[in-house]
Amino acid sequence: MLFPVRKIVSLIEEIRSDHGPAPAMPLLKGAIAAVVGNPYVGQYVDDLSPATAELRALGEELGGQLIAHLGGDPSSIESYGKGAIVGGAGEIEHGAMWHIPGGGGMRAAIGRGTSIVPSTKKVGPMGARLDVPLTHLDWSYVGSHYDAIEMGVSDGPRPNEMVLILAMATGGRINARLAGGFTIEDQGKPGMPA
Repeated sequence: MLFPVRKIVSLIEEIRSDHGPAPAMPLLKGAIAAVVGNPYVGQYVDDLSPATAELRALGEELGGQLIAHLGGDPSSIESYGKGAIVGGAGEIEHGAMWHIPGGGGMRAAIGRGTSIVPSTKKVGPMGARLDVPLTHLDWSYVGSHYDAIEMGVSDGPRPNEMVLILAMATGGRINARLAGGFTIEDQGKPGMPA
């Protein structure tokens, strides 16, 4: 294995209110992180593509676990995102390795998702936190679903590790009322972004 997993950490939020009226159902928002070894520390590697298959499989595994933590129904997932924290002996490009395979694996676990999976990454010390962006999985312009979740692992990443993160939510922000925001019903209408 290129990326041995030391641990997996999950975070689930059940949001029952946020000022204003309570929702009919609580919003579930969660993140899952795998702390993995980084095989590329201490060297420059021109071709990082050998990582793709293993990271995609990890993305699908983590995606399935996160769906289970969010109630087990993939059809209830409305938004997603991903991120990576690279330990200090690595480079930012090592975190970028996660973007395509991690997002593809998560889409496979959910069984759908056509919009880009938003992402962020950084190089950071042990205990670093990351605000992982969330957007609607079918159309990233749905304003009610612009959100984020903070994730980190207290004992990672060690300098030779990475923390690879996926995030999902079962809906948009509680009482969302973004001025001028689009809804999913606006998708495909004349003058709307593609």
